[in-house]
Amino acid sequence: MQEIKRSGKVCPREFFSVSDQVSYLEPSQMCAFEEAFRTWKDAARRMDSVRARTRLWLLFLLVRHTGARLGEILSLDDTEAFDANGPFVRLGREDRPREVPLPEEFYTELAAFQESPMGYGLRGELFRVDPGYFRRICYERGKECGLAKDLVCPKSLRNTRAVEMLRSGVPITIVKEVLGQSSLDLTANFQQFSPGDVQSIVRTAHEAMRKRTSARNSFLGHVIQVDTDPVMAQVVLETRSNIKISSVITMDSLRNLKIQVGSPVVATVKAPLVNVLRRVEHISGSARNRLEAEILRVTETPVLAEVLGRLPDGSDVCALISAHSAQDLALKPGDPVEFWFKAMSVVLNTVQL
Repeated sequence: MQEIKRSGKVCPREFFSVSDQVSYLEPSQMCAFEEAFRTWKDAARRMDSVRARTRLWLLFLLVRHTGARLGEILSLDDTEAFDANGPFVRLGREDRPREVPLPEEFYTELAAFQESPMGYGLRGELFRVDPGYFRRICYERGKECGLAKDLVCPKSLRNTRAVEMLRSGVPITIVKEVLGQSSLDLTANFQQFSPGDVQSIVRTAHEAMRKRTSARNSFLGHVIQVDTDPVMAQVVLETRSNIKISSVITMDSLRNLKIQVGSPVVATVKAPLVNVLRRVEHISGSARNRLEAEILRVTETPVLAEVLGRLPDGSDVCALISAHSAQDLALKPGDPVEFWFKAMSVVLNTVQL
């Protein structure tokens, strides 16, 4: 699924894949696991069993919805950790606290248990349970729905929450803060882009850019070469069909756009900056970009002529030339031509994933 936000920015949330090193639950597995836990909790009959199972159920939901480490949750003082004015829980150390939002339904269920006769006696120590026992309960519930231990352990629940947030469009830097991670590199393990993912994102960005710019000519590709001097930089990109486009930009632009070899970019050229010539054996000129094409059509006015050509890869290129030049060329559909434009006429746009 490709999606463009109203702002025109690319939303890559549906494109990324998760590292093979990360164990997590897909939505259907998470639903099955949660339902198995709920069924086990609801099956209790004696009051002491109801109390114990509800306690573990709330612990499970808190780990599941915060993505916090099990040790963080087990050390919580439930009399102080929850915001009385809203569905938030305060986690983390004193020098690095964080507030994590909770689902309203869970927050209501938790508050009701805390105020009930069963929960009142646990105030301050509601989540102080044996970690090994909690893990065993998770393994048993996972086994009931056919899930391996490594998928239903607390760490997998933490990973699952991270993946859920990323797929919901939450920026990776925010996910890092919610999880309480010290390094963005760790969070990045949850969000990786395969070449196919990147291609989908870049093509979506390309379409968005085409809608926002008046340039008739745009070329989607990846940077294959960057040459610099103290003031200027020459950037060469290559499209999927091996068309090479050269652009000359300032060093400031190179740094601001963070362009380097491998970067996905879109090059655009306005039609008035493109020239068109009949294809002959020897043509000389200073233009760095020369694209062979066949004429599709020529639309003339008393002053200007729009010349549209088709490149070998099926994409189109457009030139806007004077009516006098068009008359001299006498171009017809099917004629072989070359479209020329200078490297300094090429504008680059980077695609931010």
